[in-house]
Amino acid sequence: MLPTEHNDPINAKILAVSEDKIEGFVREPFEEIGRRAGVAAEVVMARISAMLRAGTIRRVRQTLLATNLAEGALVAWKVPANKIDDAFDWMFQRDPFSGHVVLRSTDTVTAGSDYKLWTTVKVPQGYSLQKHCELLAEKVGAEHFRLMPAKGIFALGVGHVRRKTIEPGSKADQPAKMVPVQVVDLNEQEWDVLLALKGEFTPEEIRPTPWAARAGETELSLEEFYRVAESLNARKVIGRFSTFLEHVKASSGGIRVTRFNALFHWAIPRGREIEAGGEVGRHHILTHCYWREAGPEFKNVNIMAVAHGTDKQLLLDHKAAIDRHLSASGIPVSYTNVFWGGRSEIKPSEISPKIYREWMSKQLIS
Repeated sequence: MLPTEHNDPINAKILAVSEDKIEGFVREPFEEIGRRAGVAAEVVMARISAMLRAGTIRRVRQTLLATNLAEGALVAWKVPANKIDDAFDWMFQRDPFSGHVVLRSTDTVTAGSDYKLWTTVKVPQGYSLQKHCELLAEKVGAEHFRLMPAKGIFALGVGHVRRKTIEPGSKADQPAKMVPVQVVDLNEQEWDVLLALKGEFTPEEIRPTPWAARAGETELSLEEFYRVAESLNARKVIGRFSTFLEHVKASSGGIRVTRFNALFHWAIPRGREIEAGGEVGRHHILTHCYWREAGPEFKNVNIMAVAHGTDKQLLLDHKAAIDRHLSASGIPVSYTNVFWGGRSEIKPSEISPKIYREWMSKQLIS
């Protein structure tokens, strides 16, 4: 039996690379993980397959830069307390266009603390995010919701194993560069390849030349599949090839990768969002950092970031270091807060127009 916990020394070496270091489309992703981790490719494949079977890794897949493929937003929902668990279940189980579904709380009653359900939502091009959320609100009995689409991305990469030893204040030498959100139009063949790329890998698919079967799904030769995938990569719609750890629930051996999930909020003067996002986003602890407009419900917060860890105080120390850095950089903050994650489920958001049409037709007759 191969070790399947994330903290096994060989697994940790593999995961430090495979979680978020393989950017874009790679023809032989497991070989590349092995090369960077200093572990033989056959060992990489055997270990990842074993961790996937054991549930330590919850999924292995090619991620997409879905912000460039579909209209999306972070959404905060105000739901009556007696309906919030059912609302959570409905979003997670019955809406394929909701990705992250999280119950959040604050340490004190503050702006927006009555918005306890938070989700990410995407709808395919040509459909309305506002109308989709209105439908969801009707289904779950939400009193109000706040759409917060991303205007720019400063950090995106969930490497929990790699971040376990990061000290507060650790940051890149230069500010993070903002990636603007720009929707890209695709033709039918490109959509076919994209949907084949993003499917989750089974343990049996973790093998050399893993894309051969996916090329067969599209009825393209492997070389033609590579050509389309690399063209999509050049157009900035391909994310990372990633192994996603089960970071909320304990493993079969009772070990957790993280315990706390913190959503940091800062309100920065209008016109300085790119500067501030670059200074926040350069901090190594952050898995996500965005420019989002949260509106008056959240005291006009416009920079948001996410960090994970096993120690709540250590996460607060990381935030304090970021706060000090903003002050030292001459960037005023009129308001800041932390929303802590509780119950959460994560799944990839669907972005296929065909799947959206089928889903909508079922909702209209249900």
